[in-house]
Amino acid sequence: MRPDPQTNNAFLYCLALASDVYRVQVMFTATMSNHHHTGVIDVHGRLPEFLAYFHKLVAKHQNASRGRWEAMWASEQTSVVELVDDEDVIAKMVYALSNPVKDFLIEKVHHWPGVSSLSAIVADKPMTATKPKTFFRPDGDLPDAVSLSFHLPRGLREVPHAEFAQRLQERITAVEREASAERARLADESLGGVVFSTSIGEIARARESRDDSCLRAWPARTCGGVLKRWGETRRGSNRIEKRGPRFSRVQRLVFLPEHSG
Repeated sequence: MRPDPQTNNAFLYCLALASDVYRVQVMFTATMSNHHHTGVIDVHGRLPEFLAYFHKLVAKHQNASRGRWEAMWASEQTSVVELVDDEDVIAKMVYALSNPVKDFLIEKVHHWPGVSSLSAIVADKPMTATKPKTFFRPDGDLPDAVSLSFHLPRGLREVPHAEFAQRLQERITAVEREASAERARLADESLGGVVFSTSIGEIARARESRDDSCLRAWPARTCGGVLKRWGETRRGSNRIEKRGPRFSRVQRLVFLPEHSG
């Protein structure tokens, strides 16, 4: 899921559609190049249907736009984590939204060119998307534009939004500072290696052309593990992952069940 405007729009469009069809409330969402983090409130117990519909639409669009036919998502079951209390929700939200910072792809969360709901959550405004020109029929029944609002579980709704937004921003800023300090430390240890020697655009172009020369310019430890040649494996946070041009890592989705009273 290369973080370009077309992919970002399609991801949001599919997420908003699935959310509306299955009445699942979205708390936050963020995409990386090979997975996404999305928190939802499964009000009516329809999470499996929501996941199937959402991931199917995203995969079909991405394959159509890239001229591919094989599976896009990894074959493992979607990783779903139940969030028990309000602190769990905030911690997972911070983790998801700051993921590109912790992976040393950017310095600030708002620099990320992929999908990130941070600004919309802080401003308490929805994100919008238009029907993609690829895969979706222009004269079909699906809406030409959609709006995706973000919801909070009952406990956090009782806190004034400005207070919650400030708390979230402070936690994000703390992660950015920690990552900055870690980058400086790793740069010193790499004998002068420049951590940000390759831009997001250069990485995307390299992956499309299978040229990994610019990826090797990064000190290995700056990517959270041993980064080998493109198409081989990288040890991630919890498993060894197959990396290649057609497969995305198992999607991460966290949810907090909430039953309407």
